[in-house]
Amino acid sequence: MDTNSATIRELSQPLAAGKGWMKFLGVMYIISGVLPALTIVGLLWAWLPIWLGIVLMQSAGAIERAQLNGDQGAFALSLDKLRLYFVILGVTMIVSLALMAVFMLFFFGVMMAAIGHRF
Repeated sequence: MDTNSATIRELSQPLAAGKGWMKFLGVMYIISGVLPALTIVGLLWAWLPIWLGIVLMQSAGAIERAQLNGDQGAFALSLDKLRLYFVILGVTMIVSLALMAVFMLFFFGVMMAAIGHRF
């Protein structure tokens, strides 16, 4: 069991070295979600950065436990939370690109219609 704990400590060391940055970004995401949540329109998207911040904070806490205690479950939880963070960012990027394409098509359609009416 002691060998397993040492292995977990060794494997979690690179991620644990960045736990301060993970916590910092988690707090910044939460703050950047709370501020827009103060407005009614901001409530539509404010939950997303708050969720990202919470996920990063959970990952940082779990990797810290894995590093200190050699806890395999905490190590797996940290990696799973980090995976979830990147999945959320990836889905957000895909949705953003799709919305941007729709808005660009709409904008160019409106512009072409306006130009067509002038001539």
